[in-house]
Amino acid sequence: MNLAIDIGNTAVKWGAFEGRTLVAHGHGIPTEYLATAGHALLCASGEVPAELAAVPRLCADMPLPVHLNYKTPSTLGPDRIAAVCGAWSLHPGEASLVIDCGTCVTLEYIASDGTYHGGAIMPGLGMNLQALHTFTAKLPLLDIATVHKAPLLGRSTEECILAGTLGAMQLALAGYVASFKGIAPGLRVVVTGGDAERIVPPASEGREHQPHLTLIGLNEVMQNTTTNRPQHK
Repeated sequence: MNLAIDIGNTAVKWGAFEGRTLVAHGHGIPTEYLATAGHALLCASGEVPAELAAVPRLCADMPLPVHLNYKTPSTLGPDRIAAVCGAWSLHPGEASLVIDCGTCVTLEYIASDGTYHGGAIMPGLGMNLQALHTFTAKLPLLDIATVHKAPLLGRSTEECILAGTLGAMQLALAGYVASFKGIAPGLRVVVTGGDAERIVPPASEGREHQPHLTLIGLNEVMQNTTTNRPQHK
C-alpha cells in the first residue's frame, strides 16, 4: 500500500492506494496508515507536522513520470509537480491543462509527449477578496463561503466585488483554456483544489473535476519509483 500526503496551507490531506486505486482518504495525520504503508510520500506547501517529519518529500530530482521543461526546477512547488503527475497518470499520452484552485490559482500545461512546459500563478479567490478589504477604506470583506456566482454586471457593492474577483478569474481561466486549446485541440482540462467548484462550476463543459489529483500524482511518483521505471523522456 502507498500512502500519499498533501500538506497545504490550511489542511493536511492523505490518500491510501492499492496500485492506482484510492482505497481510503481523509484529513489530518494518517496515524494508522503511517504504520502499515509500504511506501509513503508527501508534498508540502505549508509547515510539516512533527509526526510527518520522517516521510520522504516530493522534489524535482526524483524519477518522475513526466519530463520537466522548466527553467528553475528547484523552485517548482511540489504540489504543482504532483498535480502534473496526477494529470499524466489519468490521461497518459494526452495534452492536459491543470487548474488548481487553492490559496493561489495555478495552471500547468503538459504536452501529449509527457513534457511539462510550465504554467501560471495568480492570487486565489480568498486572497483577492482579502486584498480588496485590506487595501481600501470601505470595501467589505466577503465571506468566501457565500461566494457561488458572479454577475457580469454588479448592482451593489457586494455584487461588484464578486464581478471583479470571481467573475474576472473565471474569464481569465476561460481565456487560458481557449489559448491552450489553440495549441492542443484535444486538450484535457483537469480542475482541482478547495475552491474548484466555486471558481469552475461542476457543470462547466469540458472541465474534469479531480479533488484528489495531488494525491493521485504522489502515488504515481511512488509507482514510478518502486517499479524502477526510467524518467519520462
